Amino acid sequence: MRDQIDKNLGIGMTSDRTRSRLIDRLREQGIKSEDVLEKIRSVPRHLFVDEALASRAYEDTALPIGLGQTISQPYIVARMTEALISLTQGGRILEIGTGCGYQTAILSGFFKEIYTVERINSLLVKTKQRLRSMGIYNIHFRHGDGWEGWGKYGPYDAIIVAAAAAEVPQHLLEQLSIGGILIMPLGPAGNQELVNIRRNNDHYESKKLGSVSFVPLVKGK
Repeated sequence: MRDQIDKNLGIGMTSDRTRSRLIDRLREQGIKSEDVLEKIRSVPRHLFVDEALASRAYEDTALPIGLGQTISQPYIVARMTEALISLTQGGRILEIGTGCGYQTAILSGFFKEIYTVERINSLLVKTKQRLRSMGIYNIHFRHGDGWEGWGKYGPYDAIIVAAAAAEVPQHLLEQLSIGGILIMPLGPAGNQELVNIRRNNDHYESKKLGSVSFVPLVKGK
């Protein structure tokens, strides 16, 4: 049935077999959470890219979405999601860098409320429409500066940042709840590390999760 729907949409290359190959690849790369793998399988990634790129939607690679932005590689989405839910889930999460909404859609299955911030308003408008059309309603959108976070609804049980910076923005650290987890890439282009930061009572503990490559976290909006 799904194959027929995809063909009617003129998409193609989105069959169960194609999706299963992606899931097999993610398993080979070390993703162990079956919940995360099933969510990756079920979310239609081809709806988050231009139709011209839809045939590549289930490749394990980042793809351009315009305005100098990309949809993240499925492995990175799975890795960040798996790391988060292994430590916390079910509460409120702040996402910095809504982008096309693919990571947002994945997270929507694990957290009760998602507060997501995007600095490019035209991108945010399209993403909001896309996610609403998919029946995802536990997401609150804001056009704003990711460096500032979204203090009004903090503190958050988790924060995920989909862009790299030389340092963790202080506002994000302040908006993290005690015991909360923040995951983001740190470092300059070509030398970025994904880090996991937990806030304890009076200090933060950091753990490196591996090398990554993200667009920069730009200040302002």
